[in-house]
Amino acid sequence: MIRPVIAVHRTAEEAEAAVTSVLIETIARKADAVLGLATGKTMIGIYHRLVRAHRHGGLPLARATTFNLDEYCDIAPDHPGAFRTYMRHHFFAKTNIDPSRIHFPAEGGEAAFERAIRIAGGIDLQLLGIGRNGHIGFNEPGSSLTSRTRKVHLTPMTREANAEDFGSLERTPTHAMTMGIATILDARRVILLATGAHKRHALADAVDGPVRAGNPASALQRHPNALIVCDSAAAAGIEV
Repeated sequence: MIRPVIAVHRTAEEAEAAVTSVLIETIARKADAVLGLATGKTMIGIYHRLVRAHRHGGLPLARATTFNLDEYCDIAPDHPGAFRTYMRHHFFAKTNIDPSRIHFPAEGGEAAFERAIRIAGGIDLQLLGIGRNGHIGFNEPGSSLTSRTRKVHLTPMTREANAEDFGSLERTPTHAMTMGIATILDARRVILLATGAHKRHALADAVDGPVRAGNPASALQRHPNALIVCDSAAAAGIEV
């Protein structure tokens, strides 16, 4: 196995800035870069920085292609809690990304999503967060390390973590579509951002523990070009 490269920063803001720099370098080097994107509170600062780089630094985004990791099932695309809404609000609507180059996994379209990634030439850089139980995308513990895009059942922990977006746990979707672990590992480069003390146990297990379905993020040990960027609080449990 390959231990991912780990970059520890003093604060969450410094970690976010470091990840943003990698994204900017990727896009500047390849204007038609294919990006795998993630959502969640951890990523908001990154998208705000990318928008600033686009508006004030001339970062070219018109030819970029994006594939989001996941989306909830059984909600409208414009629902306030939908990841489509999140991406429009924080990133897409504030840049010149071509809407025809934006992709989300949709129920019934798993094969089409995988095919679209292949047609685009594969993902150049996949952005990831990590859940408190080690999930990446919505690949919950127990997900096969060879899994592809599919519909999944969300664990109570994951639903509780996202309940704020829906007003209550009862209104939070029970299922979602997610890019699979094998699909994630197909990306030419993977960068995972983890901030906050509540992520330290999952991150330490993913980095120092065995590769296993019980911690989906541990699959990054099988990727030859994975970078984990974290703040000191999230890195507290990692062996030096």
